[in-house]
Amino acid sequence: MNTDASFEIFLVAPPGLESLLCAEALEKGFTGATVTPGGVTLTGGWPDVWRANLTLRGASRVLARIGSIRVMHLAQLDKRARKFPWADTLRPDVPIRVDVTCKASRIYHAGAATQRIETALKESLGATIAADAPLRLMARIEDDLCTFSLDTSGEPLHKRGHKEAVGKAPMRETLASLFLRQCGYTGDEPLVDPMCGSGTFVIEAAEIAKGLNPGRSRSFAFDQFASFDADLWQQMRRAAPPVTTTCHYYGSDRDTGAIRMSTANAERAGVGDITTFRHAAVSDLIRPEGPPGLVMVNPPYGTRIGEKKLLFAVYGALGKTLLERFSGWRVGMVTTDLGLAKASALPFAPPMAPVSHGGLRIHLLQTGALR
Repeated sequence: MNTDASFEIFLVAPPGLESLLCAEALEKGFTGATVTPGGVTLTGGWPDVWRANLTLRGASRVLARIGSIRVMHLAQLDKRARKFPWADTLRPDVPIRVDVTCKASRIYHAGAATQRIETALKESLGATIAADAPLRLMARIEDDLCTFSLDTSGEPLHKRGHKEAVGKAPMRETLASLFLRQCGYTGDEPLVDPMCGSGTFVIEAAEIAKGLNPGRSRSFAFDQFASFDADLWQQMRRAAPPVTTTCHYYGSDRDTGAIRMSTANAERAGVGDITTFRHAAVSDLIRPEGPPGLVMVNPPYGTRIGEKKLLFAVYGALGKTLLERFSGWRVGMVTTDLGLAKASALPFAPPMAPVSHGGLRIHLLQTGALR
């Protein structure tokens, strides 16, 4: 198996947050990472693919672009797909599904193109095609060029493998980590989430502080590829011992069920020793002793949870508590509703462009150090 072969790797990011993911990739040593619409592109080999899945907190998926063929018509696609070196990457004993998109090409019928590629896989590799297969081959036919990509992640990367319990409107871990990065969070300061739900922001912050790899507890689609080297992968997983931190990370919520959830999730993630979750309304929020840090909060929006009218008082109480008790702390707030955010009376800078999340358009609002 040639682990040195180089190809294009595409890191999928939430639209609008590509530059944050690119900064993380460069920070983690992925040289040549560049922003492209919908994600980040870099060049590397299979070990880079594995390391990206293991270490990048903000990527939604990691795609490996394993090659391309020029195709003007379906007969040509049929012939050239049969000659493609599938066995370099795929195993005949692992079922696969095929997704095709066509754009600005003489081949415009995605269904017919899918059929040709599936037949090529069956007849040249001996592969089994299954609509529910965990492995996914994507073919994009654009300007008469068919590019083959493999989804190397499998389950979306926000599924870290630690969170068995989630709240009503959970923040995805990948998105939470990018918002933390946008707020300048690096792990060397305390964090408070006064509406912690299932604990996503607190747990992400604590994992960052400990230097824990986000993919350390889960499996990936790439371990079913012919190009997979199990020994090299195990070396990679063992390479990063946890870092000791003197900071602590706090969550509170008025829902006792949320506190049970977040406490259990933090224990599973291996950060129970540096996290504390407490049952409390926002008006009872206690400022931790020690240096100031970051308050990171994802309050209810009113679009899915609760009545919006009632939320103005909640945002108002949150803002009042932070302004009275959290001098020197910065605040990051995620919301769909700038009117609700305004009700907090917190001194937010102009919001960054909205980001799509679960069918909603959400804003990240930030303050400087509160006075």
